[in-house]
Amino acid sequence: MSVGINTQCLMCHFRRNLEVARPLGTEEQAMAFARDMMRMYLAAPEGVSSPWFNPQVSDLLTKHYGVPEDRFAEEKRQSNAFVLARMDRIRELAQGAADPVYAGLQLAILGNYLDFSALQGQVSFEKLEQMLTKALSWDIDRDIYADLCAQLEKGGKLLYLTDNAGEIGFDRIFAEEISRKYPKVDITFCVRGHITINDATRADAEAVGIPFKVIDNGNRVPGTQIDLLSEEAKTALETADVILAKGMANVETMRGCGYNIFYAFLVKCERFVTLFNKPMLTPMLVKEQA
Repeated sequence: MSVGINTQCLMCHFRRNLEVARPLGTEEQAMAFARDMMRMYLAAPEGVSSPWFNPQVSDLLTKHYGVPEDRFAEEKRQSNAFVLARMDRIRELAQGAADPVYAGLQLAILGNYLDFSALQGQVSFEKLEQMLTKALSWDIDRDIYADLCAQLEKGGKLLYLTDNAGEIGFDRIFAEEISRKYPKVDITFCVRGHITINDATRADAEAVGIPFKVIDNGNRVPGTQIDLLSEEAKTALETADVILAKGMANVETMRGCGYNIFYAFLVKCERFVTLFNKPMLTPMLVKEQA
């Protein structure tokens, strides 16, 4: 019940975290860090996804280098500030489109670009600025979108599983457009329960002014690790009529679970290029299969 880590993920995960660690100290420290990483992989239950390892990696970075848990604090602040400064423009782009909900979805997927972990060293606010209007020309699966809209038309509970700081501001615009067109939908946002990489927490939801109910998932695994969910988050998941899950980590931790989920994300790693047969930075809307 997840996209389990394979050799492709393993090599990428190991390399990326070593690239973080090596400039922080000596070669001896890097080797000690690498050995602990290898022990971590060997001790992991079979079938766990790549995000499952992130809290342990964070602890190892603290153990070997004193890296604080909130190592992306500045990137998160800048991401939220970027979106807040452009909130009116983003809203105008959505509302000026022929279908504001579809445009809101395009912009929400664009916000998934703000991933300082998956796109290590490649995130550019200047590039994101340039992509704002280009996102409205993105082609997102119309059949799956029509299915999403048909279900929203019925009303009920929508659980919005968020991903990154900054991105959550784009999510706000999308959710507002859903609420405007489908006023019978009751929207709840779910953020991470604790700091993990540059993912959104309650503080980030507050920073971008989320006007809907906000809960957290009770843990610090990126994505939605179902067996670690708080009781509140688990109840919200089980009672939701529709679930919108942002980002690759939600796909990795939930794919195959059978809930009524629509995954929205950008392809940002080679595993997903292979999994969906799409090039990097392709916008995706994918339906969970029962």
